[in-house]
Amino acid sequence: MASSSKRRKKSSPVTSQQSRNLDFFFGKQRQAAAQPKAVVDGASEGLTDEEYARKLAEQWAKEDETRGSNAGPSNTTVTGVKKRKLSSSKATEISGVEQQQQPQLSATGGDSQKAREIPPSLPQLVGTGKQAVLSVPPAPKKTAASESDTLIEEMPFDTDPLQFDPDIYGSLVAKWPNGKAPYGLLTRAFVLVNSTRSRIRIVDTLANLIRTLIRLDPDSLLDAVWLTTNDIGPSYETNELGLGGSIISKALTKTSGITPAALKKLYNKHGDPGDVAFEAKVKQIVLMLKKPTPLTIKNVYATITKIALTSGKGSQESKQRHVERLLVDAKGEEIRYLTRTLIQHLRIGAVKTTMLIALSRAFLLSAPDGAGWKCSEIPQDKEGRQEAFSKAEEILKQCFARRPNYNDIVPALLRGGIGVLQAECGMAIHVPLKPMLGSITRDLEDMMVKLQGRAFSCEFKYDGQRAQIHCDSDGKVSIFSRHLELMTSKYPDLVELVPKIRGDGVESFIMEGEVVAIDSQTGNIQPFQTLAGREKKNVEFRSISVHVCLFAFDLMYLNGEELLSKPFRERRELMKSMFIEIPRRFIWVKSLDATSADVDLVRGFFRSSLEARCEGIMVKVLDNKASQTLSPEEKEESMEEERVPVSKGKGKGKGKSKENEKEGGEKSEREKGGWRKALLATYEPDKRLESWLKVKKDYDSSADTLDLVPIAAWHGNGRKSKWWSPILLAVRNPDTGTFEAVCKCMSGFTDKYYAEMKEFYNDDESEENNINTSKSKKAYYETSLSPAVWFEPKEVWEIAFADITLSPTYSAAMGLVSEERGLSLRFPRFLRKRSDKSIEEASTPQFLADLYFKQEQGGKKKADIPEDEAEGDDVDDSQEEPEATEA
Repeated sequence: MASSSKRRKKSSPVTSQQSRNLDFFFGKQRQAAAQPKAVVDGASEGLTDEEYARKLAEQWAKEDETRGSNAGPSNTTVTGVKKRKLSSSKATEISGVEQQQQPQLSATGGDSQKAREIPPSLPQLVGTGKQAVLSVPPAPKKTAASESDTLIEEMPFDTDPLQFDPDIYGSLVAKWPNGKAPYGLLTRAFVLVNSTRSRIRIVDTLANLIRTLIRLDPDSLLDAVWLTTNDIGPSYETNELGLGGSIISKALTKTSGITPAALKKLYNKHGDPGDVAFEAKVKQIVLMLKKPTPLTIKNVYATITKIALTSGKGSQESKQRHVERLLVDAKGEEIRYLTRTLIQHLRIGAVKTTMLIALSRAFLLSAPDGAGWKCSEIPQDKEGRQEAFSKAEEILKQCFARRPNYNDIVPALLRGGIGVLQAECGMAIHVPLKPMLGSITRDLEDMMVKLQGRAFSCEFKYDGQRAQIHCDSDGKVSIFSRHLELMTSKYPDLVELVPKIRGDGVESFIMEGEVVAIDSQTGNIQPFQTLAGREKKNVEFRSISVHVCLFAFDLMYLNGEELLSKPFRERRELMKSMFIEIPRRFIWVKSLDATSADVDLVRGFFRSSLEARCEGIMVKVLDNKASQTLSPEEKEESMEEERVPVSKGKGKGKGKSKENEKEGGEKSEREKGGWRKALLATYEPDKRLESWLKVKKDYDSSADTLDLVPIAAWHGNGRKSKWWSPILLAVRNPDTGTFEAVCKCMSGFTDKYYAEMKEFYNDDESEENNINTSKSKKAYYETSLSPAVWFEPKEVWEIAFADITLSPTYSAAMGLVSEERGLSLRFPRFLRKRSDKSIEEASTPQFLADLYFKQEQGGKKKADIPEDEAEGDDVDDSQEEPEATEA
């Protein structure tokens, strides 16, 4: 006999008041611990949740129409569960009734205590028991929010800034959450930037985005700039999110309903966490019926900042909750770029230099509403307009090099535009400036030619860590690395020492020097490996085992006055006269003043540097041409006079024109084969000029090296079958952010390093949190080769080689030497991993091209040779290699 509950179920009338919705429809599958699958005929790829639900509704409605005259049971399969449809007459009766909002049914068939609203775009199950039908309510009217989203998705950010008017979108502000710019506005720009490789279009897109925020929501501009540059603060502040792959994976599985196995499968397919998150969430029918909170630029940045500041016990759980909230509220393309932001790898090809250019152009064209300043008139002619743009870009770049913090730059721009930057964003104590960099030379003879007729100073190039020392009038000390990272806690002995080196009249200063490990008893210089063995953070003064000495070589700021525009000779004299040497703790770098006529003297000084365990020497121009300080206008004019265009033709740049010779035998600053920077003795932050030259012991014709990034690999054969071999290496283009393949390398590795490399670049599908490899090629890799696996760009390797050759296979430096061919390396060999360098410091295509021209000028011109020989690939990978030095 049937139970009372079954009798009640059979006798219950079928009415629309007892209809069941989609949440109940999937309830039994959730109870059975099966994940819901939003797949009907496999046709959900690329659709949003709402679009997919509408597609389902339309499909089922068409099936009802075609079967309208057929009575009897019919089965419709939805996500693998069969439901019996009502007879056509009953279905017509129900579908003809105006649909009301139905209460949600519990898993046992009863009404829930508190019904949740069902999005009107989703179809609903009407009826009970086995007789139920999916009824499609009418499409809802567009809300203000949906209209705003539609307009944002159509905003033409990638048009010419002179044709784009952000004010026509002023009506959107009333529809934005609390009047704040939605995160979708930012992702719209990301999508456009990611869809093009044109640098002009990328700059235009970012400039128009910035202009829109300037006019409609200036309060969100700073947050948008940080999110676009893939940072949350300056490099000298703690801004690491500390999000591991497991946190993001767990958040994705929880918010999208996808299984870890399916998530891993998606990752193997796409290789990018952003693409994985987008597909994982889009493919799921929205089971959570609570309406998400629209994301704004401000709340996304605020949440990411909270994640970075979260630490201590339970911090991982707290970070995961923040990530889950962001992913729940994200929609469409927001999911993709939000996930990439969380892993701090945005992948839009917009490098930091691009942001500075876009900011300068945006503030030339737009000012905030109600600001006390106005934009200047932009010339109508192309040359005048480009001159105005270039001048603004140079001002912004100079200020950012002195004050590399958007928290200072952007508010100043909003207050007064480009015109106030130089007054408000100069150098400041405890804010590092970007260091000046030196160019390399092949040997001493090359250096002599470059500096012919100029007075210069040769300095020992110590094998240590470059440091920028800041000290204020209160004796507070800050120490920064060459990457502008704060490392004060690493050197408590220097913090205690620095206030003592000030002479009479010195209050505040910024000084640069090299921190070198020494023997405290003998004063002998120790190798860099000794310094590297010192603790990195929170070093206790009493527990210091590796003693250091600061070798000072430049002074950039003294008692509130910037010294950058003064020539090097004057800066050095101020440093030596205003500070006090302390033996074996603080001393000047050993130096020698000379000219190009003092060949034997310089050569002897170079040998003595090598005997003292130094890397070589640094050579710096002592004076400007007129032996006087140059104004910014004079400096700009001087640099313009001395620049010449790149010679791209093969073999060009060999001949010498009589016009290149000046009176007194002084060679012109012009040099064919590349851009020649002006030889100024001033300190130029964030620039690599030939005013500073490096001459190292391994910089000769047979020992050139490149710093390359491993981007892919093939499976080894024979003895190397369990490792990666060969490895595809690339140079990094700083203008585009792309990696241009240059060669394959399979020499110089030890078995130990092969094993470590395989563990780091692991493609084992069972490894859930593996984020260093992928099966798909990165959009920012330029190569036509098809390796077995692609690497994430995370390391820099120093590579030696025999020669540089033209190559039809590789794209590195294409257009700089030949319009049809790139450059490759002959017989590349791995030397070591450069853990002291980031991928931003990898060798550039221009540097590779310069080495090629120097090689050609040196009489080493090679005929085109087969690609395998050019790369140094072994024919049989199973052959044994000689054991190399361990990396």
